[in-house]
Amino acid sequence: MTAALIVIDVQRALFETSSPPADADAVLGRINDLTDRARAAGVPVIYVQHESAGSPFMPGQPAWELDTRLTPLLEDVRVRKTTPDSFHGTILGQTLADAGVTELVVCGYATEFCVDTTVRRAAGLGLPVTLAADAHTTQDKPHATGAQIRAHHNATLSAIASFGVKIAAVPAADIVFPPTAPR
Repeated sequence: MTAALIVIDVQRALFETSSPPADADAVLGRINDLTDRARAAGVPVIYVQHESAGSPFMPGQPAWELDTRLTPLLEDVRVRKTTPDSFHGTILGQTLADAGVTELVVCGYATEFCVDTTVRRAAGLGLPVTLAADAHTTQDKPHATGAQIRAHHNATLSAIASFGVKIAAVPAADIVFPPTAPR
């Protein structure tokens, strides 16, 4: 199996807010640890960024940029998207196919939107997914806290078996990236 690490929508407009996402600093630390370990194993790191014309999410705007606490490298792949689905209308699927990727590790923002949709789409495409259970987050909502939303999605997504591939919610520290053979 050849893995890729997908970091979804960890952008300044979403993290540099007066009410940051739940557990934001710890989530960012876990994401940086995951990216470091993925690179050390030769696993591609892919940053997905949401964009929308006429909003703070316009490419090149400071709010659109990755959170300044992340540690992206020049060789990391960048994917731009316009919907909660990181595959829809993007280069992600072809990028994964070109790299021979057969499974994903997913982390990022927003648990109930972009993370959830991307995990389901990946599974629907036949890619097993490991969701970094403590490295995705969202803002508190009137009906539930960000922590409750994360716990709900960890339980719900890992219970889906109908796609025929495994979705597992695993703490970031327990995720192992097997070394990838050079292509």
